[in-house]
Amino acid sequence: MTRYFAALALALMAACLSCGAAMAQDRPLTFMTIERPPFAMEDETGGWSGFSIELMEAIAIELGREVRFTEADVFPGMIDAVTAGRVDGAVANISITAAREETLDFSHPIFESGLQIMLPVGDTGAGLINAIVTRDIAFFLLSAFGLLFVFGMLMWAFERNRQAYFQRPWYDALFPSFWWALNLVVNGGFEERMPQSRFGRFFAVLLVVSSLFIVSVFVAKITATMTVAAISENVDSLNDLEDRRTATTAGSTGEALLELRDIPHESYASFEALLRDFENGEVEAVLFDGPLLNWYLMDEGKGQGRLVSRVFKRENYGIALPTGSGLTEDINRALLALRESGAHEDIAKRYFGN
Repeated sequence: MTRYFAALALALMAACLSCGAAMAQDRPLTFMTIERPPFAMEDETGGWSGFSIELMEAIAIELGREVRFTEADVFPGMIDAVTAGRVDGAVANISITAAREETLDFSHPIFESGLQIMLPVGDTGAGLINAIVTRDIAFFLLSAFGLLFVFGMLMWAFERNRQAYFQRPWYDALFPSFWWALNLVVNGGFEERMPQSRFGRFFAVLLVVSSLFIVSVFVAKITATMTVAAISENVDSLNDLEDRRTATTAGSTGEALLELRDIPHESYASFEALLRDFENGEVEAVLFDGPLLNWYLMDEGKGQGRLVSRVFKRENYGIALPTGSGLTEDINRALLALRESGAHEDIAKRYFGN
């Protein structure tokens, strides 16, 4: 009799577990997201669209499940919700990193991306001026004017008793002597004001010959500076951001990269607040995901900025899942099926073209 009741109890437990598993399989999936066009966008009715949203919906169909989306206030909050298991997963522009892999599971990559820099649209000219107007060039110009003044007064000392142009008191000869030396360097001097003294002629020839070398070096330096600035778009490395008011979002891979390189920056809680300050001129450079910056510049940010073509750190986006999630393998199989059928590519083309 005891064996009979034990067997019955085991059968009931197995049935309950089976029912629980079936109910778990039937319940809708809950995925968290955040406003990040074109990966996740909320419309006026509260519905969601975007590349990551549509891809997750296609995956849910492959799994035979329904999926619902909830919105996170900030990006770190979305990651924390997945880590704590309060949701089944999260989709948006979530970069797959080693640090996040310690507390999360990720699907196979769903999109290849990278960090890029956005600058104000008028930054090129300002950057070129800043590249030319440097302390070295200012010191060179001041030194050149000072030497011309000294050379002019030396010529006045040599020629004041031999040429009418220099026959004046020293305080009246300050600017005429400087003007004579400047014209000697730029134009080769005046025929009617040719030095008459032996020392004056030797000094004038020395001044002309040396000025040819000095002017050539100065022009070469200016030309090289302008060429480098034009080729590098004023930002060729992350170190070029040190003199700009740089910003990114808190908890992003952009923030991690700036902190790793010890570059001063400000971290915003939301991407929208960051873009507002960029439009107001309070932010001079934005380091963020290239596709999102490009979408912004093509949509609401037309004429506001320009994107530096270089990708400073390549990344892959994935679907974030709690550690040990039973959905990981199922989602990966669904992703492979969507790639093989071409559905993944079709979704991508709707938002990113070819």
